[in-house]
Amino acid sequence: MSPSEREDVIVKEAVRFFAEFGFEGHTRELARRLDITQPLLYRYFATKDALVERVYQEVFLRRWNPFWDEVIGDRSKPLRERMVAFYQDYAKAILTYEWIRLFMFSGLKGLDFNTRYLELLRRRVFNTLVDELRLEFGAPGTAEKPPTDIEVEAVWSLHAAIFYLGVRKFIYNMPVGPLEPIIEMKVLSFVDGVGVVVRDATTTAG
Repeated sequence: MSPSEREDVIVKEAVRFFAEFGFEGHTRELARRLDITQPLLYRYFATKDALVERVYQEVFLRRWNPFWDEVIGDRSKPLRERMVAFYQDYAKAILTYEWIRLFMFSGLKGLDFNTRYLELLRRRVFNTLVDELRLEFGAPGTAEKPPTDIEVEAVWSLHAAIFYLGVRKFIYNMPVGPLEPIIEMKVLSFVDGVGVVVRDATTTAG
């Protein structure tokens, strides 16, 4: 096995290992599962922190689609259609055993995965969604009036509802039905009800 192949195997097993046991899991146990020595593991990743960072990049950053904000912002299509398409594709990336459990374990451990990822999400997705929702409901764009806290909170409510499907399945071990129709229902219900929030926020904002 070449060094690059060995490293890839280590990272993939580390993703599975930490998703199962959390970041308190010991590297000696990970090495045992890989059938290698702990010193060999540390030849590829000098510290556990370095390995954990690589897991973050593998699970959270590599699954990020850089074109999601373009999907949301494509005004040649109705907003509801764009939002359904985005959230259905986004759900395929995050509603997995590894993603959900690693995200939860990161928060419990006090790692900065969540902070970094959520900042990316707000910058690349939430602000775009607020701008498109304002256009949909005839309110001033975010270039004229920055997103308000209440508008961002409204988007959070939709995002959290979709994330919670993964929590039910991979944390609580509860059954979850077919994702596409569930996500479509959540998105359409959100858009149909959020107009009053957008109009009130942009009317009362300074």
